[in-house]
Amino acid sequence: MRTGADAAGAAPDGRLPRARLVEAVVEDAADGPALRVTVADPSRPVTGVRLEGPRARVDAVVDGPGALTVRLPLLAARWGTPQLALPSGSYRLTLDAEVPTSRLELDAELPPRYEHPLFHAELLARAGGLELRVSAPLADDERGARNQRRLERAYRRSRPSPEDAVFLESFYGQSASCNPAGIARMLRRIRPEVTRYWSVVDGSVAIPEGDVRLIEGSREWWRVRAAARALVVNDWLRKRYRPRPHQHVLQTWHGTMLKRLGIDRPNVGLRTRVAVRRESERWDALLTQNNYSARIFRSAYAFGRETWDEGYPRNDRLVSGADAGRIRAAVGIPDGARVVLYAPTWRDDRTEMVDYLDLTSFAAELGDDHVMLVRGHSRTLRYGRDLEGDRLIDVTSYPNVADLLEVADVLVTDYSSVMFDFSATGRPVIFFTPDLAHYSSDLRGFYFDLLAEAPGPVVRTREELLDAIADADTARERYRQQSSRWRERFTPLDDGHAGERVVRRMIDAGWFPTD
Repeated sequence: MRTGADAAGAAPDGRLPRARLVEAVVEDAADGPALRVTVADPSRPVTGVRLEGPRARVDAVVDGPGALTVRLPLLAARWGTPQLALPSGSYRLTLDAEVPTSRLELDAELPPRYEHPLFHAELLARAGGLELRVSAPLADDERGARNQRRLERAYRRSRPSPEDAVFLESFYGQSASCNPAGIARMLRRIRPEVTRYWSVVDGSVAIPEGDVRLIEGSREWWRVRAAARALVVNDWLRKRYRPRPHQHVLQTWHGTMLKRLGIDRPNVGLRTRVAVRRESERWDALLTQNNYSARIFRSAYAFGRETWDEGYPRNDRLVSGADAGRIRAAVGIPDGARVVLYAPTWRDDRTEMVDYLDLTSFAAELGDDHVMLVRGHSRTLRYGRDLEGDRLIDVTSYPNVADLLEVADVLVTDYSSVMFDFSATGRPVIFFTPDLAHYSSDLRGFYFDLLAEAPGPVVRTREELLDAIADADTARERYRQQSSRWRERFTPLDDGHAGERVVRRMIDAGWFPTD
């Protein structure tokens, strides 16, 4: 019996022969830009062609044997939003066959860089095959460290006229989400004349209809950063922000904390302490979810200005759950499936998501009536690859975690702040903490005893987690009193109106002038 490699026509040295690529070009068409490739006389039947990167892929189906030409669209729907660019990065061209291969003999002359308003693309010969490198749509005089230094100097010297606009940034431009999105949604309703600019890393980031996309580092990005009357961010400002007299900064942050932050962390050096204090001095106001967070922020960020204890606008939608049907369709959740959302936080000692579970096999063990959503932290987005498996959907690149909380029947987390947000739903939460001792003693440390106060079971093994998921609805009754105390302490202001309170406060403080 021949092996798969033999059946595919392996060379005497055991390597698969290369297919011959005779054309590769990025072209414009009525339905949008696409990569057109032609492969001459493939040595074995090819069933499909794909471009694949860590967090996205594009497929083309092949009909019939012999030479083939396919078009791979470079604008596509992502999580229900049409016509987005591929996330910046490298995409390998692969031929699907009995044994897939990306080994290609390049007879084609590769074209120059392709430029589109949402992305730039370049074809490269790499590692015996073809690679499409996608990047943000920056002009030649905006690309690179030298040009960015020049634009920053111009930004710092500029004296712009104030613009009735808000500069919004969430998770360093990787999404248009979290508390800035909740505030933007309410601004759209209360003060629609205020322009809403979203700082994003590239054209793969979906922004709300009616808002304006700003590519980070572009000339317009630097201009708006100086001209907008308000900046609303959920993490550090970075890029040496220079405040103007007409500007105000609202730091919304991105969660109530169990783990220690800022200068409250163990063994924090002098350089970090200086950086933390310098950053917090840029904030005019700091939004908090509760009084508990306000007290900690004053310590962890040496913050001496006003905290706005108004609740989290990102959770307003969780009270009603009105969007659940749309979200389930966008994510691809089967009708009637019980949704388990696994959302661990990141670790200071690694770049990728924790791997305490073989998630592919774990999801298969949950049963045919379940689907498991896997949500890595925003800080792991650039480093990992999407997982694939039956009844497993990797939603690490999904833009808004609040959507996922809205459709989850059970939340599994460890030390992530989603443990607080999810309590607004009243649904069961399980804490999977195999590294509890290491994390609490060596990495971060906690502000309170999770084992004593958790509103759900704390488990440490795969078997315990499987049992806890199966028993989640029953356990919710056992933890009813702890859950009630948890909500009273951490989410008393998540009542569906936090966004309105925050926007009213911005207006009352004079951040946006009125006629």
